[in-house]
Amino acid sequence: MEIGIVGLANSGKSTLFNALTRAGAASSSYPFSTKDANVGTVQVPDRRLDALFELFKPPKKVPSYIKFVDVAGLVQGASRGEGLGNKFLGTIREVDVIAHVVRCFRDPNVVHVLNSVDPLRDAEIVETELMLADLEAVEKMLDKNSGDLKSGKKEAKERQEKLEKLKALLAEGRFAGEAGYTAEETRDFNLLTTKPVFYAANTDEKPDPIMLGKLRDFAKARGIKLVEISAKIESELIELPEEEKRAFLKDMGEEYTGLEKMILAGKELLKIINFFTVGEDEVRAWTLRQGLKAPQAAGRVHTDMEKGFIRTEVYSVEDIEKYRDEKTLKEKGLIRSEGREYVIKDGDICFFKFSPH
Repeated sequence: MEIGIVGLANSGKSTLFNALTRAGAASSSYPFSTKDANVGTVQVPDRRLDALFELFKPPKKVPSYIKFVDVAGLVQGASRGEGLGNKFLGTIREVDVIAHVVRCFRDPNVVHVLNSVDPLRDAEIVETELMLADLEAVEKMLDKNSGDLKSGKKEAKERQEKLEKLKALLAEGRFAGEAGYTAEETRDFNLLTTKPVFYAANTDEKPDPIMLGKLRDFAKARGIKLVEISAKIESELIELPEEEKRAFLKDMGEEYTGLEKMILAGKELLKIINFFTVGEDEVRAWTLRQGLKAPQAAGRVHTDMEKGFIRTEVYSVEDIEKYRDEKTLKEKGLIRSEGREYVIKDGDICFFKFSPH
């Protein structure tokens, strides 16, 4: 899973990126300190994987990973060449989910590009720039498609109809995702405004209830998920040992770190689950699209396992945590043998049986 981080210049994007990835990307209290796209890969924290590692005690624990991509902050007019942000939007076109960082804090030491903090205005500016960037991309694709259209190619006509519909929506100031096409139908276009998105409200240590409330209502009205996160607090949390981190969160009345909130938001939007494998050498977490079946899960481990899939033995992390050993699970009938039609569930532990080719 790849999450692209966008936002107005000086919204705290790069500070947040550094806190999430320990990458040491340039950040400052002045706009445009991010000159190049920053990329960082992070282990996905998973309490269930930790529990399996403690229980089975293999030599290795292999988590799943997430990639964050941070680009230069946008400004009004980025689509016309203002600032630096539009230059790097091509990098964001490749990600799976967009995290739109919105500044919800006041700090006289951190310059705002418009000299005032207004989360709704800032969010709308960024969204407008994304739509204008997509509109430009669609117009270029229409020009390129015109030659194929003249030659009478069937796929060119279908492509033209889609692109014209998308252009009309974008010209009205609406997201291309509102066209009603599936992700598969628009995948080749690689548009920013068809990607799943959530707001990351970057707050102070003590969130401003008015600013946050306005953004929350705005997000709800648009059907966009909102995650509250403080880049400043996240920078402190990343340095703490796990036990101290959890105690710190508990004192704040929080269950999850900002990193965990962003990962959960991304997984929810992409409908991604985790299953696990356990062996003598390692315990490992795997990601899978929700709704996929056992053979596809086996294919995540190795393509030969999907080709020669026979069945899988399955039990849940919850059950092994409760009863502590597989023998008890067998006695209680909690280890199941499932075939090709079994839909993998979040938290399944799978032992795949397959015929080598």
